Amino acid sequence: MDITREGPAIGIDLGTTNSCVAVVEGNQVTIIHNDQGKFTTPSCIAFTESERLFGEAAKNQAPRNPTNTITDAKRLIGMRFSDPTVQSDIKFWPFRVVAGPKDRPMITVQYQGREMHYFAEEISSMILMKMRQIAEEYLGCPVTNAVITVPAYFNDSQRQATKDAGAIAGLNILRLTNEPTAAAIAYGFGQNDCSRRMKTVLVFDLGGGTVDVSLLIINKGRFEVKATAGDTHLGGEDFDNRMVDYFVEEFKMKHRLDISSNFRALRRLRTACESAKCSLSTAFEAQIHVDVLYEGIDFHSKISRVKFEELNKDLFEKCIDPVGICLKDANVDKESIDDVVLVGGSSRIPKVQMLLQDFFNGKELCKRIHPDEAIAYGAALEAAKLNGNACDQVWEKMQDLVLVDVTPLSLGVQVEDGEMFVIVPRNTPIPTKKEKAFTTYHDNQTTVSIKVYEGERPATFDNNLLGQFKLSGIRRAPRGIPRIIECFEIDENGILTVSAEDTSTQHKEKITITNDKGRLSKKEIDKMMREAEKHKAEDDKYRRRIKAKYQLENYIYEMNNAMVRVNFPPKDRTKIEDAIKRAMRWLERNQQAEPSAFERKLKELETLWNPLTLVG
Repeated sequence: MDITREGPAIGIDLGTTNSCVAVVEGNQVTIIHNDQGKFTTPSCIAFTESERLFGEAAKNQAPRNPTNTITDAKRLIGMRFSDPTVQSDIKFWPFRVVAGPKDRPMITVQYQGREMHYFAEEISSMILMKMRQIAEEYLGCPVTNAVITVPAYFNDSQRQATKDAGAIAGLNILRLTNEPTAAAIAYGFGQNDCSRRMKTVLVFDLGGGTVDVSLLIINKGRFEVKATAGDTHLGGEDFDNRMVDYFVEEFKMKHRLDISSNFRALRRLRTACESAKCSLSTAFEAQIHVDVLYEGIDFHSKISRVKFEELNKDLFEKCIDPVGICLKDANVDKESIDDVVLVGGSSRIPKVQMLLQDFFNGKELCKRIHPDEAIAYGAALEAAKLNGNACDQVWEKMQDLVLVDVTPLSLGVQVEDGEMFVIVPRNTPIPTKKEKAFTTYHDNQTTVSIKVYEGERPATFDNNLLGQFKLSGIRRAPRGIPRIIECFEIDENGILTVSAEDTSTQHKEKITITNDKGRLSKKEIDKMMREAEKHKAEDDKYRRRIKAKYQLENYIYEMNNAMVRVNFPPKDRTKIEDAIKRAMRWLERNQQAEPSAFERKLKELETLWNPLTLVG
């Protein structure tokens, strides 16, 4: 086989919170570390009087320069300024976002003494340039070819905007690939599933800004997406927002000061909340420490996993909703799923995993692939396949790779009465081309206006307008006589081109909507192991106390929530309410009690609660 080698091609996971880049080298995929020795880079850009800062450097100076430090640009890409989600996000961002041309959001910063305005595509292109630079420094040669991943539920304008960002960054986009599909490739490649029996796999991707669910059939190198669902505005950033709001209120209650309009204080508090959120994935309690948070006041607090789960209860449940939608659209039942694959940093959250496992009736979740690196890993494999520069071992494994993705939303046009006429139903395999014949509504009509929408609502008013154009020069005739063919064509990147042609005049119009650096040394590890062994008894006692306290706190919350749902007799209700109040007071005063004390208190509540529940 004659393979054209055009230099290395990379895979880039362009994330809301963090980004990652990978390349196929020899017979393996390499996740490329940045200049900090880390395999993910914050999707963060900062502007100062003298320079732009990227990644870790930008994030580290954010508390000092919050209004000129840009994060979450992915949440703005392809959006309109007037979109409710954009207006909601603006409240949490210290940097200014204003309405630009055609209602496109623009980010305003001070850079080198001047006020500068940037579209989200420009900010995303800066992140992509940083990822490209990371790859070039590692590989020692120029890199232009890349596969970039996008959320499966990104709409057409968001995909096109991402493609534009790649072009601004000087990248030749070989393909835009859906993030869950890239993760499935990593899963299949790692498990040698390209040559094994057919598998039905559900990929659950919960990142910093989006949740995506895709159901795929993997069979002998063919990755066929059957359905996809998700929310492009739900993820770890939203969980952080809830924590920030909680601690803003706590600070106000303790010190009678409102920090909600102080961007510097909020940025420092958010950083502490992000760290606490990560800690709560493995610990039952996390500390919040921010020195001189506001007006010289140090802020020290803590949050339990139970409280974190309580703050985000509705959001966690909302993350699971797309799973049911995806299964329904694919016409597949829970029992047919061979593996539920977790992807994205926020998929580590224990409560999310518990809800997902409960949905699948206790099925063990697949955690064999790295949630932060899997998407870039899969994108690099597809890049090597498309670019033809994989080594023989990888090529042999990848040559039969076939990706069949789907369009996430229905696409159609507005008809005379404002109805949405669907031409491409959602979850249609792509690339695809579909045509539909229309006609005129009025006698001697020579021009028709074609408005292209995406969405699932019956009225176009409730859906998203992608674009519009006019077809002129139609032959004059009574209404219903002219024959106008409207064609929707979607390429492998999910980019849409719509055309309309008058068959009598053949006049046609169209529109394209379209390392070890930074790690602990062996000496340090050995020292810590000795210290851990020395204090093992103390550590075990601490862990038992935290776990026992968590179990008691969780039980109190469950009782409290049940009181709202269950109609207890007045006598029993009073008894339970008194017990809850006593337990909460005891818990507040005995944070450092022995593990056995927490266990005894839990037993007391169970002794009271269980008989009443059984009777109810």
